[in-house]
Amino acid sequence: MFPTALSNHRKGLLLTAIGGLALSVDIPLMRLADGELWPILAARSIATLGVTLLVATALRIAKGRWPVLVPGWPGLVTGLLYGLTTVIFLLAVFNTSTANVVFIVAFNPMFAALLSWIFLKERPALATLIAMAAMIFGVGLIVRDGLSGGHLFGDTMALLTAFIIAAAITISRASRREMGFVSLLSTVLPAAVGLISVMPAGGFSIEHPTWILFNGAVMMPLAFWCLATGPRYLSAPEVGMFYLLETVLAPIWVWLIFAETPATMTLVGGGILVAAIAAHSVWMARRKSIRQMAG
Repeated sequence: MFPTALSNHRKGLLLTAIGGLALSVDIPLMRLADGELWPILAARSIATLGVTLLVATALRIAKGRWPVLVPGWPGLVTGLLYGLTTVIFLLAVFNTSTANVVFIVAFNPMFAALLSWIFLKERPALATLIAMAAMIFGVGLIVRDGLSGGHLFGDTMALLTAFIIAAAITISRASRREMGFVSLLSTVLPAAVGLISVMPAGGFSIEHPTWILFNGAVMMPLAFWCLATGPRYLSAPEVGMFYLLETVLAPIWVWLIFAETPATMTLVGGGILVAAIAAHSVWMARRKSIRQMAG
């Protein structure tokens, strides 16, 4: 029994690590595509939805039955949350800096811990509460800087993204159901929103559509499926931690490609966020190791 549990935990770690790495190139690929918000949203979502339907159909032909697409009400609610997340996340990307977006979205593990405490009765440890306090301070510095720079709306959308992601992860964790296809099919919502918004403008205006199609057809399906499957094997806060790969890597990709240097206060606040989460992760790992040795 123990080896199986250990295997499942490692499987969850691998899946979510791959998902986090794939997610880290999302913003750079959108920036490379060089388009307006709604065309980018529509093209990215339609590409992801198209690939999802193709994969589901291929599995139906190969196995003689459809894979689990939407597992009941938990799947519907989770899908709605993931769909809203995509729309709100892009609003953040187009209304504040990349560094602000990824650092603020990094707050989602703490939201996940809080929601798990309230709804799953998984009381956070004192170290988690201390880390949450440090992260609130770090996010406060970033948002304060965004307020002075006119980016308050974008920063607020990033914070809302973090909360909705945490809610989706918590519901997935509580249901223990297969949610891999839920996050992928949820792109029908942002695809519809993007298309409806694009129509009055008279069409898609994307300078380099290859980048956004690659993002939507390859990288996002990989990221969404891995991160949505992770809660079957890991706790909600643990899954949330792997979104931090985007926090660390996305500003680096943007800096290397576009030479966009984050504001000083964003770096300070982001540094506090990453340090708090890293310290908390190390503490949790050591605590789990001690418990296993004692057991």
